[in-house]
Amino acid sequence: MRLIPTLLLIALPLPALAEEDLTQYGTTNPEEMTLNRLVERAAEGDVDMMVCANGYLATKSGRHEQARTIFEACAEAGWTQAMTWMSQLDHNGLGAEENPDRATEWSRRAAELGDPVGSFNHGIDMMRGRGVAKDVEGGRALVDRAADEGLLIAQRLRAADYDLDAVTPDADEWKYAPMF
Repeated sequence: MRLIPTLLLIALPLPALAEEDLTQYGTTNPEEMTLNRLVERAAEGDVDMMVCANGYLATKSGRHEQARTIFEACAEAGWTQAMTWMSQLDHNGLGAEENPDRATEWSRRAAELGDPVGSFNHGIDMMRGRGVAKDVEGGRALVDRAADEGLLIAQRLRAADYDLDAVTPDADEWKYAPMF
């Protein structure tokens, strides 16, 4: 019978000791594979394939602000696919105000780094004059480059004699109309 009170006396201070010992090492059991943790990593500039790929999860689930944090960090680190996603977010005002100039700049950067989607998107922007001075011939040249690299949508646009209605919905025509 004396064993139980003795064990209780020994065991009572253990939770306090355990808690004290663990806190000296920082956060125990931190989030590792959650979207929130990946957004934190991106905000810290710690990007890799896992972080960048989860920008897609964030934007497709409607978490555009988180997607922006991830994609912008990845784009600044040179990931061209993230640049094309930033362009899409900026063109459509997802997670921030619509910004065609910034959207076109992301596409231009991706194109300069050899990304066929960036070339295609920047070419279309140039053909429309959205976010950049209108340059139909220069835009067609970028579309041709993307088509030559095997991008099917660029091949379809070229085959349609560069008729933009062949690849973009007419529901957005108001967005591309001249402002003056």
